Amino acid sequence: MRPSKEIKAALFVLIGIFLFLIGFNFLNGTSLFKSENNLYAVYDQVEGLQSGTKVTVNGLTVGKVSSIDFLPSTNKILVSFTVRNDLEFSKNSIAELYEASLIGGKSIAIIPVYDADRILASGDTLQSRIKPGLTDVIGSEISPLQKKIGELLINADTLISSLNTVLDDQAQQGLNKAMTEVSTTITNLNTVSAALSKILSKQESNINQTFDNLAQASVNLNQISDSLSQANLKGMVTQFETAASSLNSILKSMERGEGSIGKLIHDDALYNNLEASTKEVELLIKDLKEHPKRYVHFSLFGKKDTPYESEDKN
Repeated sequence: MRPSKEIKAALFVLIGIFLFLIGFNFLNGTSLFKSENNLYAVYDQVEGLQSGTKVTVNGLTVGKVSSIDFLPSTNKILVSFTVRNDLEFSKNSIAELYEASLIGGKSIAIIPVYDADRILASGDTLQSRIKPGLTDVIGSEISPLQKKIGELLINADTLISSLNTVLDDQAQQGLNKAMTEVSTTITNLNTVSAALSKILSKQESNINQTFDNLAQASVNLNQISDSLSQANLKGMVTQFETAASSLNSILKSMERGEGSIGKLIHDDALYNNLEASTKEVELLIKDLKEHPKRYVHFSLFGKKDTPYESEDKN
């Protein structure tokens, strides 16, 4: 007996529902043919987390969130989720709530811990923590910056108010006058700069010639320096030292009274005799001028010599 069309349609619907359930659970990381462990985690807040959200381990979906509700008699949130029963993690593993995308929405990632403690089992409550999302990080960074900007704006407003108080009409007029004078000075400097530019343009050939002359002078100085370096400066210095030593010996001999000059310097009697002789010579020359006949005369018959008498004799 062949089955009727109604039985075929019913079987087809049942098979479709079964396949749909298999596919839905597969997409949610669960399986109809495997038993699962029910786990729990407690959070302070779970904004963005929804029932049916995937639970992952190292990015692999291993379960889903079953329910979200308040923990009895507290304001904390109890999250129930299922995972595959073939996971062999310690009960000290961490259920981390993190931001799954930029547009919001959060998921739970299990941070597995492998230690000597008991392997997690159905009904365990895992440690929980919340990983700051991008919006939280940006908010935490912007909040201090916003505070500093507010303080800066307040200080700027205070400064502007102080300036408005200090700069009365007369001060503002003085400031405007000073700015005008500064502008005039800049204009004059521009004029002077233009004039100097013209002068330099006209005198460019002379300036170049001057630099050429300086270069030639530098070459000449180098040649003179080379000549001096090649000269026998050491011999000249040695001769100068010898001459200085000889002069020093002569001066020492004079200081000791040696030689004619030394005796003349140190012997008073010699000086006195020389002075007396000089005086007598002067008297002789004077008498010769005044009485030449005493020294030069002619006589055919001879004449008795007249003795010399000094005029200084009393």
